Amino acid sequence: MSDAARLLRLLSLLQTPREWPGSELAERLGVTSRTVRRDVDRLRDLGYPVEATMGALGGYRLGAGKAMPPLLLDDEEAVAIAVGLRTAARQPVAGIAEASLRALAKLQQVLPPRLARRVSSLTAATAASASPFTSLVDPAQLAIIAGAVQARERVRFAYVAQEGVASKRHVEPVQLVALGRRWYLLSFDVERDDWRIFRLDRLSAAVATGARFAARVAPGGDATEYVTRKMYETAPTYRARATLRLPVEVARARLADFAGDLSALDDDSCTWHSAEDTVDYLAFRLTSLGCGFTVQGPPELVEHLRVMGERITRSVDSL
Repeated sequence: MSDAARLLRLLSLLQTPREWPGSELAERLGVTSRTVRRDVDRLRDLGYPVEATMGALGGYRLGAGKAMPPLLLDDEEAVAIAVGLRTAARQPVAGIAEASLRALAKLQQVLPPRLARRVSSLTAATAASASPFTSLVDPAQLAIIAGAVQARERVRFAYVAQEGVASKRHVEPVQLVALGRRWYLLSFDVERDDWRIFRLDRLSAAVATGARFAARVAPGGDATEYVTRKMYETAPTYRARATLRLPVEVARARLADFAGDLSALDDDSCTWHSAEDTVDYLAFRLTSLGCGFTVQGPPELVEHLRVMGERITRSVDSL
C-alpha cells in the first residue's frame, strides 16, 4: 500500500465515530504504531482535527475543526447522502432546504454517472413532500441533539410544554424519532429520574454538557414504538370521513402528506378518509382547504366543528 493510499485508508477509518486505539489502526493498516502516529500528524497538517486521548480506553478520533475538510465516501455512502439531501430539501427543518440543495449540487458535480443514475432512480421511487403546516425545527438545535445522542452525552435545554409552561431540562438523549409531521426526542430526565419525550420545535438553547452516560435501552426495546404509543395515549385520535367540494387532484395537492385515501366522485368533488390524528388537527385541515365539505364522521369531529362554528359566528356577530 502506498503512503497516499494508506493515508486515505486511515482517514476513512477515523471518520467512523469511535475511538481507535493506535494498535488497532496499525493492525488494520499493516504498519507499526510509529507509522500511525506519523500519518496522524500528516492528517493534522492537512487540516483534519485528529484528537488523541490517553489511557486504556483511549485512542484516536476525528473531532470537529474550524473548517470543513474533505470527506471520503464509498459508493453506498455517497448514494445515501445524495438521496438524503434531496429528501431533506423537502423536510420541516427551518432553513435546511437551501443548504441541502447547495450540498447536493456539490455532491452531484463529482458523482460518477453510474451513481448519479442510482440516485435519480431512488429519489423518483421515494418522492415525498413536507406539509406546509409542520412546525419547523431549528437545524442548529437538531444538530446538537443528534450529536449528543451519537456521543451519549448529557444535554441541557429550555423547553416549553404544550400548556405553555417553561422549564429547564437536564437529560440523557437516547433517540431522535421522526413521527408524523414532527421530530421527538426520547430521553431519560436526570432530575426527574424517569423517561420523557420532548418535541424538538419546543426546545431551545440546547447545550451538550460533555458528561457521558452509559447506553440506555428504550422502554420496550424500541424507541419509535414507545414514542408512537405514548403520543397516541396522550390524546385520542380519529380518522375523518368527509366529502370535499374539490377535484380529487386539487385535494391531494392541498392535503399533501396528509392526503390519506381520496376517491373522485365527479369532476368537482371527492371523498376523503384521512390519516389518524386529533380532532383539532382534522378540523384544522378541513377548514384550511378553502372549499365546502360535508363530514360523515366521526361524531367527535362533527361536534368539534359545530362548536368551532358557533364560536366563530359569535365572534363575527359581536363586531
